[in-house]
Amino acid sequence: MRHRTKNHLLTQEQIEALFKRAEVGRIATLNKDGYPYVLPIHFVYVNSKIYLHGLPKGQKIDNIKANPKVCFEIDEMISLISEGIEDPCDVNTEFNSIILYGTASIVDDFDEKRAALSSIVEKFTPHLMEKELPVPMINGTAVIRIDIVECIGRYYK
Repeated sequence: MRHRTKNHLLTQEQIEALFKRAEVGRIATLNKDGYPYVLPIHFVYVNSKIYLHGLPKGQKIDNIKANPKVCFEIDEMISLISEGIEDPCDVNTEFNSIILYGTASIVDDFDEKRAALSSIVEKFTPHLMEKELPVPMINGTAVIRIDIVECIGRYYK
């Protein structure tokens, strides 16, 4: 597919807009046996970084601690391109997508954790923005930051 979409690159502005409107991304890590582990997860894009949150224990956390190199992907299917098509092999998909490579780290700084979690609340439950995040909840939640090394956005129409 890459050869077909090499001229279908999203602009930086389009990439940032997709980051802001997408609700679910997929983080790929490597487990201790070297197998990829892909997990769908809510995220926010803040200051050119990806922030995720979740439980402070589990395979995702273990994988990141062992190898912080990750891949993160988001996509949106706009429509099937099938009108006037008679051969099923000629049906295509109109889409936008982003694939990035980065370095993941567990955020320890309290203020950065609170800011990331507040951004998540703002994105997914804006009606609760006025509520103060409880300190025990902030301390008990794992926040992962992905520092982006390479990011490619593609589209197909």
